[in-house]
Amino acid sequence: MIDVAELIDNDFLRQYEIRIDDQLAKIEYSLQDRKIFLTKLVIPDALKDDEFKKQFLCAVFEQIEERNLSVVPTSPEIAKFVRSNRKYKRMLPVGVII
Repeated sequence: MIDVAELIDNDFLRQYEIRIDDQLAKIEYSLQDRKIFLTKLVIPDALKDDEFKKQFLCAVFEQIEERNLSVVPTSPEIAKFVRSNRKYKRMLPVGVII
């Protein structure tokens, strides 16, 4: 399980990142008003398993929820995650349907 404390919001590079061993997984984003646009998911081959991806995305969504931001997933992989995890659909801004 990913420890949320290990998750870093690198606002200089505009990405959430987590380092496992020598591998860096990241989600790039753009912040506008009270909305965060999740634009790209990058997971190294060594970490590519569905369970890691789910845990990483859950940790990112929890951190975003703590900041009280709406989420606009522009990455197809992240949109697919939101569709399959109904509890995060409430974080979508009004009028955004995926």
